[in-house]
Amino acid sequence: MSYKSISGGDISSAYNIKTQNQDYFLKVNGSSNASKMFSSERAGLNTIAKTNTIATPKIYLQDSYKNISYILMEYIESVPPAKHSFKKLGIQLAKLHQTKADKFGFNQHNFIGSLQQSNSFHDSWLSFYIEERLIPQIDLAITKRLLNQNEVPSNNKMQVVLDNLLKNKTPSLLHGDLWSGNFLIASNGTPYLIDPACYYGHNEVDIAISNLFGGFDSSFYNAYHDIIPKNEHTNARIELYQLYYLLVHLNLFGGSYYSSVKHILLKYF
Repeated sequence: MSYKSISGGDISSAYNIKTQNQDYFLKVNGSSNASKMFSSERAGLNTIAKTNTIATPKIYLQDSYKNISYILMEYIESVPPAKHSFKKLGIQLAKLHQTKADKFGFNQHNFIGSLQQSNSFHDSWLSFYIEERLIPQIDLAITKRLLNQNEVPSNNKMQVVLDNLLKNKTPSLLHGDLWSGNFLIASNGTPYLIDPACYYGHNEVDIAISNLFGGFDSSFYNAYHDIIPKNEHTNARIELYQLYYLLVHLNLFGGSYYSSVKHILLKYF
């Protein structure tokens, strides 16, 4: 057996473990929230896997040892994504989003990066997005003195502005953090989702985060929207869903994200 350190994200240390029979991917973390983070990751990956719409790495073990938490899973040998891989990813993500639920939320809270993400169930997407997504991040930014109270809209103002854009939505199973570092293309061309922050929400949230930092290849979006078309409010909603992720980045990484957050707040509120 041998192992080597590999890139595994900003939060945990990651290793490729080679044995005679198989390669494994191991993430370890000694932070106080690590066990909950890995448990949430396992729950999200298992939930996606059960839909049989898009691949996820198999999970073999998730536990702690001497205050060090770890998750052991299948190692995916990856290659750079090509246009046909992005097309397949778009098709399979659309199929994932066709997995529906009765309410918005998830059966457990989880994490977005290292920040806790609340997933309490709501009947309304409008109330879920405001109360479980925007308000917690806005409140945290105010506490951290990254935003001032007079820069953010009231709950009532958010309700009024967002009502027409977010009404009559149905809950779809989301990856929840679908940027370019959270999918892999295996050497055989199969797309894999990794590091989810799953919940049932509006499908365009995953499209919004995928677009935030440069975007995916156009073949991904064309394939996706062939199955789930845009409508006249899609572009506005994408900006409003990106607000959540920009607030998360503001709270995690500081003031370099302030201007992007302020731009969307001023534009819509």
